[in-house]
Amino acid sequence: MPIVELNTNVKVDDVKAFTVSMNKASAAAFGMDGYVTCSYHYDESLIFAGTHAPAFVMRVTTLGNGTDKNEGFAKSLFGFLEKELGVPENRGIFNDPGTVNLAHKSTTFAVLLK
Repeated sequence: MPIVELNTNVKVDDVKAFTVSMNKASAAAFGMDGYVTCSYHYDESLIFAGTHAPAFVMRVTTLGNGTDKNEGFAKSLFGFLEKELGVPENRGIFNDPGTVNLAHKSTTFAVLLK
């Protein structure tokens, strides 16, 4: 189940409506009908490249999907954020830690998913 955590300095009027829309866009990006968890966090102090212009940091956890697919995920999700929040693609960061950097039960998910 992918997890998409968005931190941004762009405030949305209706957080619930936005997260529903983000969840649908994320599910489409990952090729899933559901089972995507999304969260939105507003942070007026977020600074990117030295300015407080609209920006975001997105952490995406996609266990088992492979980081080789991240370029497609990033393209889709960056497009969504530009359309919905007006944040240009050069004002955001996408981070997927991958299975080798996440641990559970005293080992990494790379080992657990073998």
